[in-house]
Amino acid sequence: MLKGFKDFLMRGNVVDLAVAVVIGSAFTAIVTAFTTGLIKPLISTIGGTDAAQGLGYQIFDNNKATFLDIGSVINAAINFVLVAAVVYFVIVLPVKHVQERRKRGQEPGPSEPTDVELLIEIRDLLRAQAQRDGGRG
Repeated sequence: MLKGFKDFLMRGNVVDLAVAVVIGSAFTAIVTAFTTGLIKPLISTIGGTDAAQGLGYQIFDNNKATFLDIGSVINAAINFVLVAAVVYFVIVLPVKHVQERRKRGQEPGPSEPTDVELLIEIRDLLRAQAQRDGGRG
């Protein structure tokens, strides 16, 4: 039973998804801090209509809510590209490499149960069912 569970986990899809979620969310925090703390101030030095607000333009001078914050959009795009690059190079490429090695036969893939193992499992299930039913059958 544990062997089957291990094979299920090692098929690739479950491991890929779990690792991607954990690494992606953890790394997103790092990249967000990097882009907010270092990149956005550099973008803000370029200025716009109000250099204190960063790169952008104020549509109506008397309404601060009409500020188009172009710097934040650029910051978010840089953030996305950095996270996507790390996920691709740290997760996707290594998993593809392992899958290609499995296809070439250099690394064994998840093993399938043998006929004997399946028959033993069926026998045990039938035995357990018979014991639950109190020997009726």
